[in-house]
Amino acid sequence: MVSYRRARVEGACYFLTLALRNRSRDWLVRYAEELRRSLRRTMQERPFDMPAAVVLPEHLHLLMILPGGDADYSSRVRRMKSLFVGELKANGAPLRFNARREADVWQRRFWEHLIRDEADFAAHVDYIHANPLKHGLVERVSDWPLSSFHRYVQRGLLPVDWAGEGAASVNRAGE
Repeated sequence: MVSYRRARVEGACYFLTLALRNRSRDWLVRYAEELRRSLRRTMQERPFDMPAAVVLPEHLHLLMILPGGDADYSSRVRRMKSLFVGELKANGAPLRFNARREADVWQRRFWEHLIRDEADFAAHVDYIHANPLKHGLVERVSDWPLSSFHRYVQRGLLPVDWAGEGAASVNRAGE
């Protein structure tokens, strides 16, 4: 079995990407409220801050800031994924299970990137907010409802027409 090496810095900020196993499904937007409940419950059980996030049909990006003395983002991701599967099951979603009795919902692994500094943080916030535009889901970032972009606009941190002409200027973080 491959041994993955992940960054583990206590109290750090991480950029995370989680994807559905079947990338043709739209379950993250179809079951957005269930995903929201799963995230909230995870945050209650294992606190962390989430300064930016976007949910697309088959994947999501978020920034997770861990409390001081804590470097365990993996258990938070595992818990949120598990809670979401439970929500899907409760709603009668057509789940399939493998021999290990794991639901065929999430990709096994997830992408993680340790945020290095303020510029890296800003680039990833921009990337998160521009992601629906990048994937051709909307013509303006403000048109995508499942994004922390709206919170940034409400707080006066970004104008409502931010990146309205395209994501080329805000796609610095990469994927």
